[in-house]
Amino acid sequence: TSLSLQPVITPELMQDRVHLKCTYSPPSSQPPLQYLVLWSRLSSPGKGEQIHRETTLELFSYVEVDGTNLRLGDTVSCTVTAFARDTPEQQSLPEESKGFYAGIKFLPESLQIAEDGKEHVLTVLSTVPIACPGQDDSCKITLQLSTEDLGSQFAGPPDIALSACQVDLLRAPCSESSCAAATVAVTAVTDFAQDGNRVSRITARPAGQRDVLWRAYTPEDVKVTVQDLPTGNCYSFTDPHIITFDGWRYDNYKIGTFLLCQSVSRVFEVHVRQWDCGGHRSATACNCGVAAQ
Repeated sequence: TSLSLQPVITPELMQDRVHLKCTYSPPSSQPPLQYLVLWSRLSSPGKGEQIHRETTLELFSYVEVDGTNLRLGDTVSCTVTAFARDTPEQQSLPEESKGFYAGIKFLPESLQIAEDGKEHVLTVLSTVPIACPGQDDSCKITLQLSTEDLGSQFAGPPDIALSACQVDLLRAPCSESSCAAATVAVTAVTDFAQDGNRVSRITARPAGQRDVLWRAYTPEDVKVTVQDLPTGNCYSFTDPHIITFDGWRYDNYKIGTFLLCQSVSRVFEVHVRQWDCGGHRSATACNCGVAAQ
């Protein structure tokens, strides 16, 4: 029958090598048992590939993320079956752990943002500990970040901007499936173009790594969908006729420097300078200069 072994996978650093540990706990009333532990990785949706098998008296089992049998980017599970030493043919029902993803994760895994100037925080974390033999003072993984337009009818640069071009994942004690974490802010580019909703992606690549485990690894991309927002227009033209963002029209015949537009939510304003262009015949002013911050 089922013993409710409840196997769980946690990451662990052993002698500066990355391991995954499967732990399980039988009911206290049970006699001494042996355990058959099968480690598998998800090779395709719904299909597992066995990578390690062992029989043990211990309440745990280890497998190394060695870059060969088990690589970064793999989703791993352990299945545990218990039996008494004197009756090995009588086995409990196999119990499988939740899948454990070994590698870099982005939270959230995808973003939907709008061209409104707001910053959205993207967390980058490693689910496995970072091994740096002989480099304990500066043990980290540096990820080079880049953005790319995923293709639309409007050819051009990506529709998003990042607050940093790279992030450092510094080694820290593992807790809640995070062994190192950093954040980066993502903002939609306000381009004043009616280019529809566009999709961009953020890619992360380990930079300058001597460790073959990380050098051969490419984290999954983050897809960012940017909602296009309608833009407003205002005008000041000829002698000067002014049309505001909300369509109000008026004239300004004065000579001098004026504040034409100012944002109340960000550092942005436009000044305009007007001079006499009517001569003796009429009091008319025209735009002669503009400055924008």
